[in-house]
Amino acid sequence: MLTYIQINAAKPREKAWTLSDSQSLYLVIQPNGSKLWRFNYRFLDRQKKLHLGGWPTISLADARVRRDEAKKKIAEGIDPALEKKRARIAAKYAAANTFEAVAEEWLVKCERDGLAPVTVDKIRWLLAKAYPVIGSIPIAQITPHEALAVLRKVESTGAFESARRMRSVLSRVFRYGVATVRCDKDVAADLRGAIASPKVKHFAAITKPSEVGALLRAIDGYSGHKVTVMALRLSPHVLLRPGELRQAEWADIDFEEAIWFIPAERMKMRRPHRVPLSRQVIDMLQELHEHTHWWKYLFPCLGKPRKPMSENAVNQGLRNLGYTSDQMTAHGFRAMAATLLNERGEWNPDAIERQLAHVDTNQVRRAYARGEYWDERVQMMQSWSDYLDELRDGGKILRPSFPSARRAV
Repeated sequence: MLTYIQINAAKPREKAWTLSDSQSLYLVIQPNGSKLWRFNYRFLDRQKKLHLGGWPTISLADARVRRDEAKKKIAEGIDPALEKKRARIAAKYAAANTFEAVAEEWLVKCERDGLAPVTVDKIRWLLAKAYPVIGSIPIAQITPHEALAVLRKVESTGAFESARRMRSVLSRVFRYGVATVRCDKDVAADLRGAIASPKVKHFAAITKPSEVGALLRAIDGYSGHKVTVMALRLSPHVLLRPGELRQAEWADIDFEEAIWFIPAERMKMRRPHRVPLSRQVIDMLQELHEHTHWWKYLFPCLGKPRKPMSENAVNQGLRNLGYTSDQMTAHGFRAMAATLLNERGEWNPDAIERQLAHVDTNQVRRAYARGEYWDERVQMMQSWSDYLDELRDGGKILRPSFPSARRAV
């Protein structure tokens, strides 16, 4: 059996040579002076060799323990060399599959699946806050405590809604990791009740008819940039979300059929949408067409016309008109329309919901309510524009006889 003195005294030679210990354990002294532990064994009638590490990092006592552990595995029918190789591959694979690497791969999939660019940007913004905490950790090794640390970091700033969304994003990354065999479970799934629930905050909106009229008159008198002016004027009429409005393209507008088409990839609910165009909206679009028809977007960004206008442009226009964020917002135009259209009681609530591009959360009801209420929506949108004109002018206006509903396409 070997001793420390023998190992320490062993000098390198021109060729590698060995010092035997016991039970097939031996030390290989390399020409460069390194000393490596080896263990010979037979497995399934084949002679094999197991590398146990280098001396002095692995001492004589450590090498004997490792030899004995390997012999136990052989007795259990496990090949220690193969197990070590698999562990090395698994470690290398895990290191290449950090949370950040898996999250970025998942984001590419989201973009390929048609997730709206603005949504992807928001997810990237959230993930950028998670990366300093768990980004470099192999996703399979992240614990619930580490995921919770990410949420606590966001929560500590008072951004409770962001913390809630962060948990959802983390959960989706972990589920993708499970689906692609990079981790075993979604460790963020059980953290739903661990953070403070955000208070629901609705977008500020003006819903009193008299105040709506005052707002419309203020918009008509706005002297800002033409693109912003037209976005403000169109917003009350078309019931679109701010992002859907600002990203609108001239290719979406069919003047002949009086329809505004919006493809699924630009809709929040990922379903194509159509807006019947009232006479007033057509007039406004034709006016806007004279100013921006040579660009892709109806509302090109000032100074960067190949991009759509800023998502804050309409809100900033409202602030310039004197309306605070607690009084009116760009999103508030939809709440305004939903409230007043329902209060008037002239239209089927389902037709109003369809025009707002809302999706019924009741799966059964949605399955039986496939109608688009197109003809009613055509009449409703013309009536709505007429009503807005009436409110803007401060009194009742005469309405011409309504034409037959345009055909759906």
